[in-house]
Amino acid sequence: MADPCAGKSRASKCPGGSGLIDKLAARASNLGAGSSSSDVIHDALRTAIIRGEIEEGQTLRQDAIAKMFNVSRIPVREALKQLEASGLVTSVRYKGVVVSRISTDEIREIFDFRATVEPKLIAHAVPRMSPQAIAHAQELCDSFAQETDGVRWGDLNRQFHSSLYVDAVLPYFFAASEAANDRIERYVRAQLSLAHGRERAIAEHQQIVDACLAGDAERAAELTRQHILRAARSLTRVIDEEVGKAN
Repeated sequence: MADPCAGKSRASKCPGGSGLIDKLAARASNLGAGSSSSDVIHDALRTAIIRGEIEEGQTLRQDAIAKMFNVSRIPVREALKQLEASGLVTSVRYKGVVVSRISTDEIREIFDFRATVEPKLIAHAVPRMSPQAIAHAQELCDSFAQETDGVRWGDLNRQFHSSLYVDAVLPYFFAASEAANDRIERYVRAQLSLAHGRERAIAEHQQIVDACLAGDAERAAELTRQHILRAARSLTRVIDEEVGKAN
């Protein structure tokens, strides 16, 4: 299969080298048979980008992606347009479509956005949560705490938070939250790997579930807000330190 990433050596341009090609192919084959070609390509590339398997600034070549998925370039263009609309890729003159870079200021802004929207979502969701919904959130909370594979931490963290918001019946807010999380998912994953990042998240997740179980929407909202802001401070502090060292 052709490599969708352009640039340096194979090892540096795509983390995991040929392993990334296998992952994309596996995801494509696992998607629903009823999905359109552009949706299959979009979902496979989106997953690779938010997991950090395709790095920032890397070029996505339409012809290579088309060969990988055995399609024409038309569904590839459609998939890339969807990714660009969500901010995951950017069209750059003379270079093509590249995975978007995000500045530290943008990361802070997106976390601040999450800290505004997600508390509102959970506050609306708590009064509507069924015992089954809370039990599902607890299962995800436990799975996150017990998981030893670092790659799975990000997936379980995202699933946990989404499970708390679906009952809010605020589709626009929920969609906006999901889009914001797509933009910074790779950074959240990095934050969980920082010293005490995951341990702190485990404790805070349980506190949020306990507030939902108690039916305390106000407390669940405040815990969610503080959880997001603490993660932002932890991540941006490390980024600022790295920038300082580089300078």
